[in-house]
Amino acid sequence: PKEETTEVQNPMLQRIPLCISQMMEKYKSEEKQNPPRKIFSYTYRDKTVYYVTAPCCDFYSDLYDDNCKLLGHPDGGLTGKGDGKLPDFEKARSNEKLIWEDKRK
Repeated sequence: PKEETTEVQNPMLQRIPLCISQMMEKYKSEEKQNPPRKIFSYTYRDKTVYYVTAPCCDFYSDLYDDNCKLLGHPDGGLTGKGDGKLPDFEKARSNEKLIWEDKRK
């Protein structure tokens, strides 16, 4: 079953999965990261995916499908190349949209 979606205050993208919205709320309640966390949506392999930036140096970034299933880590980690499961992500992705960023000072 498809997960619920929720309205967001982003006119470029009106509906996102509830689990991604919950992720944003979780990040807002945690200590601010440097660099600040961001969530982007992309089209990748004909599907909408959600890319979450790494919290800090040498951590993996995360890539989720629209049901919040973790697809892999396209970049980051000690090598900067992720876990190797999505080697084509950077070249094959399109339609980048910034969904959320932590703007706390």
